[in-house]
This record gives sequence, C-alpha cells and structure tokens, in this order.
Amino acid sequence: MDGVGGAAVFFFCGPGGAHVMRACRCLFILLLFLHGGLVTVEAFTGTYGINYGRIADNIPPPATVVAYLKEAKIKNARIYDADHSVLEAFKGSGLELVVGIPNEYLKNMSTNEDQAVNWIKENVQAYLPDTHIRGIAVGNEVLGGSDQELAEALYGAIRNVYNALSKLQLTDVIEVLTPHSQAVFDNSYPPSSCTFKENVLQYMKPILDLFSKAGSPFFINTYPFLSYQSDPKNIDINYALFLPNRGVYDAKAGLHYDNMFDAQIDAAYAALEAAGYEEMEIRVSETGWASKGDEDETGATAQNARTYNYNLLKRLAKKRGTPRRPKMVVKAYVFALFNEDLKPGPGSERHYGLLKADGSIAYDIGFSGLTPSHASSSLLSLEQECP
Repeated sequence: MDGVGGAAVFFFCGPGGAHVMRACRCLFILLLFLHGGLVTVEAFTGTYGINYGRIADNIPPPATVVAYLKEAKIKNARIYDADHSVLEAFKGSGLELVVGIPNEYLKNMSTNEDQAVNWIKENVQAYLPDTHIRGIAVGNEVLGGSDQELAEALYGAIRNVYNALSKLQLTDVIEVLTPHSQAVFDNSYPPSSCTFKENVLQYMKPILDLFSKAGSPFFINTYPFLSYQSDPKNIDINYALFLPNRGVYDAKAGLHYDNMFDAQIDAAYAALEAAGYEEMEIRVSETGWASKGDEDETGATAQNARTYNYNLLKRLAKKRGTPRRPKMVVKAYVFALFNEDLKPGPGSERHYGLLKADGSIAYDIGFSGLTPSHASSSLLSLEQECP
C-alpha cells in the first residue's frame, strides 16, 4: 500500500472490506497527527506563497528569512534546491516548503532509481516531519527549451522520484511536480485556443499521465510582465497590471477576461483539456514583475512591480477561480522574495524581489522589510492588507 503507514494501517484495521480499510486509515493518520508523526496534508496552505531564490552573495541568512516569513504570515515557500541550511532553518516553523532537484541532476536520475531514493533519503526524509517538505519540483522549465537530451530525461527523472517516494511511503505527504514556462504552449490567444506544441506533447503526455495517477497539479510560470514587454504596442498595460481596462473577450468560449494573469492560467487549462486532462489542477509556480531592468525592458519599473504584486495579492485573497474554472481556487507562488544580484541575463532578472538584497523593501505592498538580526514586528498580514 502506497503512502505513510500503509503496513501499519493494515495491522491496525485487521480484516474487513475496503470501506473499513479507508475509515481505519483515516483514523490512523489522525493518531499520527496527535502523536507528532507524518500526516496526509494539503501541500499548499491558503492561496499565496513565495519563491525563495538565493542566487546572490548578500541576502540575509535562512533563519532570518524564516522569521520574516512567519511574521509576514506567508505560509508557503519554494526553493530551487535542497540546501541543508535552509531545511534546518525551516525546521519547526510550520511553513510548507517545496524543494527542487536542479536540471543538472535529471539525466543521471532518469536512468537510476536508486539515485532518486538516495537523494530523497538525504535531502527530504532526513528532515521530516519537523521540516514540512510538501513537494519536490523535478527540474525547472525543461520542456520548450533547446536541450533535447534534458527534455528526454525529464519524464524518467520524475518517474523515478515518484517511485522512490512510493518505496519510502511518502506519496501521501509529498507531491511530485515540475514547473513549465509559457514556451510549452502554442496558439495561446484567445485562451480557449491554447494547445501544447507538437514537439512538446510527446514529452508532456507521459508526465501528465503520471501526474493524473499521483494527483499532482500542473505547475506553470505565468509572467504578464514578459508578455507585455514582448508586445507593448498591442497589449494594454492595465490588462497586465490588474487595473481597469476593456479586457479581452474569448468568443470561442464565451468568456471575458479583465486581466492577463487569469487568461494565461485558462490558456493552460485549455491546453490540458485538449490533451485529455480535464480534471488536473493548475498551480502557479512563479509570477511576478521586475522593478528595474535594462533600457530596452519596457515596463520594468518599481511602480509597475508594486501595482502588479499588490493587485495580485488582492486577487489571490479573494480565493476564487478563473473564468474557465470558477470553482478551482487559484494558488500562486510569487517570484521572488529577494533581488538576486548573481543571476545572469538581462537586468530585470536581478530585480524581481519584494525585498532588496539587504532586506529592505523594494516597494511597498503592505510588507515591511527586515534587518539582518530579526524580522520586523510591524508587518502587515495579507489578510489585513488584501480583504
């Protein structure tokens, strides 16, 4: 039996029908909770989380970050590796954490399940249950890129990670995930016409089959900033920033969109439907707006970043779905907590943070900054700032 305590559940329940087994399993999990053991939990608390990137040489230490997140009532965080100093800092915090397996590990992990088992034992299982690791993101934005070998390795790596979680009886506690960029899609306007690119679908379909079995969400990175930047003459910046605008009418679906964020999510839902995965949940693994960029990076200003992220928080706090999926509450990780001064690429890549590298606020959306020694006690919570 997959999941936490499978054998123990059977022993506890004794003989009986499947319905008795299910009831006993629930009771056993409750007993585990009462005794501080591993439990089946929601992998995302509420609707809002933060990406805690650390490609920088000057950001505060992990313990300070954890104190800040708790003070700010940010309950979900995602990191891009499984750094042990971070895992130790999150210990006992109660915060929900997604860890990552970097792309450079995928080729070897795709052909070696033992490597996946050992990685999980060392970087995940060893920190449970005190560090609430709730997901493993296998790779990042692999499909739709130029590395064919990496694309071919992704499914094998995901499969081996999932099988390893199953062997270690952790599938009830930890989701297996992989974030995708918008590059996996074709015909994304209007949203209802969106499909996966043909050269992506061959790699995507077995992943979606596994995710359907595992109950994992589809992780998508949505950046209205990048879409606006690519075509500022034809895209209304108010549409990208959740400000009043005429919106976009999708005649094929009979749906109206007043912001690009919802439209990008629904485009992904349309692609999933076209591929035969109507029931899969979409969760936003990254979204944000750069507060500064190079001269040719249109729209990268602190005012626009403040407007986008402030309005995004208000939108998420309403706990509602999208026009295409009104009952599927949108959940999103904002990118990012800090400006990261060592990131390569255009200037915008180093200016997505809600905070500057020294811990001071990059712009005001209701969160105070922090100091190297402690988190500010005057932080405004999301509930207070975004009713």
